[in-house]
Amino acid sequence: MSRIGRKSITIPDTVTIAVNGNLVQVKGAKGEQTVTLPVKIKVEVAEGEVRVSRENEQKQTRALHGLVRSLINNAILGVTTGFSKTLKLVGTGYRVTAKGQDLSLAVGYSHPIEIKASPGVNFKVEGNDTIIVSGMDKHSVGQVAANIRKVRPPEPYKGKGVRYEDEYVKIKPGKTAATA
Repeated sequence: MSRIGRKSITIPDTVTIAVNGNLVQVKGAKGEQTVTLPVKIKVEVAEGEVRVSRENEQKQTRALHGLVRSLINNAILGVTTGFSKTLKLVGTGYRVTAKGQDLSLAVGYSHPIEIKASPGVNFKVEGNDTIIVSGMDKHSVGQVAANIRKVRPPEPYKGKGVRYEDEYVKIKPGKTAATA
């Protein structure tokens, strides 16, 4: 049995969960999220806990068991505390400016790169080189942060580019290091 799927999820007092057919609706202080259940997965809400179970031992059903439990847990965390990713711009002249809800990145191209805000995702700019992407949906926060990083990923020789705050970029020696 799945180790993750076996664990029950405790429901905080500020969160309400309703199971309607194959939809699980999670409501909290920050908003509402829904999780769609696969066919062979069952969710029970009782005594302040959520339990996820499966009907059979087929490989596909076993694979989805822990996934559904993680999705419901992430929905609960999202409507209570939310998720955030921090990005840093490293490089001479690299900077970010907020334009309303959107971002404008100057990362070494001949033109600024405009990033539009997705629904449910907020941007916060700290200084000239830090972007905080936040929201209640873990998937969309991570996807928007990855799209911003994709504009100029960190290069391995000088380390210039857009990187996650906790990302380590190993700097390679150049061609001149081999001759010395």
